[in-house]
Amino acid sequence: MQPVYEDNHIIVVNKKPGEIVQGDKTGDMPLSEKIKLYLKEKYAKPGNVFCGVVHRIDRPVGGLVIFAKTSKALERLNKMLRNGEIKKTYWALIEGKPEEDKAELKNYLKSDGKINKTFIVKENTPDAKEAILRYTTIAKGERYTLIEVELLTGRKHQIRAQLSSIGHPIKGDLKYGAKRSNPDGGISLLAKKLSFVHPVSKEGINLEVSLPDEFKKFIPGEEKI
Repeated sequence: MQPVYEDNHIIVVNKKPGEIVQGDKTGDMPLSEKIKLYLKEKYAKPGNVFCGVVHRIDRPVGGLVIFAKTSKALERLNKMLRNGEIKKTYWALIEGKPEEDKAELKNYLKSDGKINKTFIVKENTPDAKEAILRYTTIAKGERYTLIEVELLTGRKHQIRAQLSSIGHPIKGDLKYGAKRSNPDGGISLLAKKLSFVHPVSKEGINLEVSLPDEFKKFIPGEEKI
């Protein structure tokens, strides 16, 4: 568990691919419980420790996740999330080369909880939700393209489903059409940046994590894949 930012009200961690944010049927220890243990030990807290889940990222995805250390912060962050006041930026390695270096994708999505997968559907489909993202190409390799993704809505598996729909699934994402898996079982999608106004102090918070090695290979001056 890697804290990136912490104060009296919030803690932001860099989740590793394979970790889960909240408990699920696997019974694996989620990040929320790891953070409780970390806080209990660091501050020698007796009794129960509060850790509120603000948002989630998929198990095979790595990167920044916000947790609340107080109920007041959780309530305010949840409201900010609903109002689109928390800006989330992802980087992804996708198969192939998109026709457009920059584009906005708009679709309607519907999730099937039984198989834990999201599908693109027609607008008038019952329970369909609009999904919007923008992507910008950063660098191109022979087989993969590195892109930056700005999320304008926060739907389940949104980035994975929308990129797959244009024929460019995320590297390693077998569920959404990738040709092969990644060695670590994760997918090449990183929650790289978070920008928001602190729910209590009202200070501007801008956080960013460093790139994994497979992403660094695409940055100019580094070896390309």
